[in-house]
Amino acid sequence: MNNKAVYYSDYLQLEKIIDAQQPESFKEGKVPAHDEMLFIIIHQAYELWFKQVLFEVNSVIDIMSKPTVNDNSTEMQTVVHRLKRVVTILKVLVQQIDIMETMTPMDFLDFRDMLRPASGFQSYQFKVLEAKLGLKFEHRHGQNYYTSQLEEKDIAIIKDAESGKSVIELINTWLERMPFITEDLWDNYKQVYVNSLAEAEKNNAESFAAIFDDGTQNLERKFTPKACRSALFIMLYHGYPMLEFPFQLLDTLLEIDTQLGNWRYRHINMVQRMIGSRIGTGGSSGAGYLKAAMDKHYIFKELTQLNSFLVDRKKLPVLPKNLTQKLGYL
Repeated sequence: MNNKAVYYSDYLQLEKIIDAQQPESFKEGKVPAHDEMLFIIIHQAYELWFKQVLFEVNSVIDIMSKPTVNDNSTEMQTVVHRLKRVVTILKVLVQQIDIMETMTPMDFLDFRDMLRPASGFQSYQFKVLEAKLGLKFEHRHGQNYYTSQLEEKDIAIIKDAESGKSVIELINTWLERMPFITEDLWDNYKQVYVNSLAEAEKNNAESFAAIFDDGTQNLERKFTPKACRSALFIMLYHGYPMLEFPFQLLDTLLEIDTQLGNWRYRHINMVQRMIGSRIGTGGSSGAGYLKAAMDKHYIFKELTQLNSFLVDRKKLPVLPKNLTQKLGYL
């Protein structure tokens, strides 16, 4: 069978992409604003990267949604690999702000008013990404404003994403089925932790119970006590071969949160530099809205909080021999 030759520009559909920049200021009767082309291309690049990130996250959800995930197969390696790719892409998104900041506030004002009411807040892909990772509507800042600027077709896409299984829910299920922690082992660690607390930290014992004891399930939390115990066990004993990829998975989720936070932080600083205290083109409070959202929209913060309950390696309870054999290569 003869395969048709593939031509570079046809394969990439460059005609569509390169002709997709139509600056408002370049239209007849207006004074062209040079930096509007940069503004458009950067935001188009963001949306392309959002598409790739969603592609990776959706593949992770597909794998983790299986009735059972084989931790001894390549499935867990694939999940970790693809989430690490997400982290790398998010770092690129943060770095792109450096390019945007070559535009001065006066350069932006040359075309800013022509954009109303268009706003980056109308990026449905970013909202879908947040929902797929696990940010629920009830935990969002500015719920009334959340979809008010969107078209109905985009709202439907976001609601569909919110109704499906998220990464955080699937990770919780995966953690809950980890078989290694016995009641004796957990009681032993709890005693070690409480005894390790300084006098000024004694209240941490109450927090420990609130997060890890089954009888104190907090419906506001995304991780159950059982899942939290498993996550802490992974963090404590991740030197064992069987826990290497589980630890990398948890650590990568935290890095995703870090990079999303970095992106929001850089975005806030850029907005303050460009428009000061003025409202955004979409009608939000501008930098004020972004800062409040940044403070509230950390998705995996419950995993970060578990670091409060670690103890020095030298104080770690020694694991039973039968358990160390299960966690090793033998």
